[in-house]
Amino acid sequence: MTTTFRSAGRTETGKVRRYNEDAILVRDDLGLWAVADGLGGHAAGDYASALIVERLGALYRDGSVYDFVESIEDSLVQVNADLRAAALARRVDVIASTVVVLVHDKDFVLCGWVGDSRGYVYEDGGLCQLTRDHVHGLKTDVTRFTTGAREQANSGVLTRAIGAEDQLHVDWAVAGSRPGMQFLLCSDGINKELSDAELERGYREHDAAPHEQLTQLFAQALGRAARDNLSAVMVRLDEP
Repeated sequence: MTTTFRSAGRTETGKVRRYNEDAILVRDDLGLWAVADGLGGHAAGDYASALIVERLGALYRDGSVYDFVESIEDSLVQVNADLRAAALARRVDVIASTVVVLVHDKDFVLCGWVGDSRGYVYEDGGLCQLTRDHVHGLKTDVTRFTTGAREQANSGVLTRAIGAEDQLHVDWAVAGSRPGMQFLLCSDGINKELSDAELERGYREHDAAPHEQLTQLFAQALGRAARDNLSAVMVRLDEP
């Protein structure tokens, strides 16, 4: 069955950080949404996340969904190379960002990610995480990237990010494309304030349009410590 969709996105600096290093993309015309979270423990995280969203937003969708996904991956690989070059030119250790991407097709929905920005699907009263955090150990308030022996010696570090290493691999998960399904993309600032159980309860208790759901979500998150930047995109599939 063909479905239509509604979506909404929002990003906030939060109560502690001086700058917002998150960026979001809402492109209903492409069936493409994304949340990018620049690494706050490193240089120019805002530049990294903005570059990801800019490049993805410049894509065209003319062929099959598989062609589109390939163009998304190609774009992220190029951003990875550009961020590596920028870090070298600026003589900093790394300029990087996480990203989570959602692609809608009439037969299925694809969720791709690098890092610890998350993608969820809500259906029939239950919330399921589509992504798996690329993180070693317990997460901390500051997202950093570490490799090799240091990675094993320390907890709470990313094992994958765009701009962090020469080679980039994007993981993908597949979900259905049915009326009533709702998708949430978010930076880890949301997860630091709200548990998965609270996110699920928010959907269950507020069956509303994405922009209304988003208002409720941010009211709850900003009512907490809001230690990190907060970003989320919500997509709801509807009957045609």
